[in-house]
Amino acid sequence: MLLKILELAGVAVFAASGALVGVTKRFDVFGVCVVGVFTGIGGGIVRDVLLGIHPPTSLTSWPLFGTAAATSVIVFFVHSAIGRLRREILVLDALGMGLFASTGATIALGAGAGALASVLIGATAAIGGGILRDVLVNEVPLLLHRDFYAIPALLGATLVVAGSEAGLTGNTALVVGTVVATTVRLAALWRHWSLPGPRLPRD
Repeated sequence: MLLKILELAGVAVFAASGALVGVTKRFDVFGVCVVGVFTGIGGGIVRDVLLGIHPPTSLTSWPLFGTAAATSVIVFFVHSAIGRLRREILVLDALGMGLFASTGATIALGAGAGALASVLIGATAAIGGGILRDVLVNEVPLLLHRDFYAIPALLGATLVVAGSEAGLTGNTALVVGTVVATTVRLAALWRHWSLPGPRLPRD
């Protein structure tokens, strides 16, 4: 039950962030919903494809798809109020990343994936929706910037797998992974952490 609740929360948060991007690009209601839905369930689709789950759960479970679609529609009609909540949206995006990293790793473990595969699948689920969003709006994916985003996702997924190996209950590992991944991401935003980039010669 906790896994399902956290997954729905992650879908809603990511769908909201994706829909807001669609609004800033001045898409119509259909375009906003497309970006929002794919951002919300994209990570889950990639996760299920990697695990050989066909068709993906996000496309067969109406609560997941419905949550993403409903959230996108709500954002379209109240975007002026939501758009002013930039700081809150960044916090929710960080929470969504932590939720997807943890739930993705948990689902991968439950599907029989090994430790390394579960970590990578969890991290991929956390960043997959954002990559699809950026591709849809013709922007360079955030993952390819120096922004500190993938590392917290990997850390959260790793803690879930390590906790499972150490004998922690599934719910405890979920909470620990989510909290740590979200906290590290928020700390990176607050302290402006970034990974080093190449030193290019000056002209």
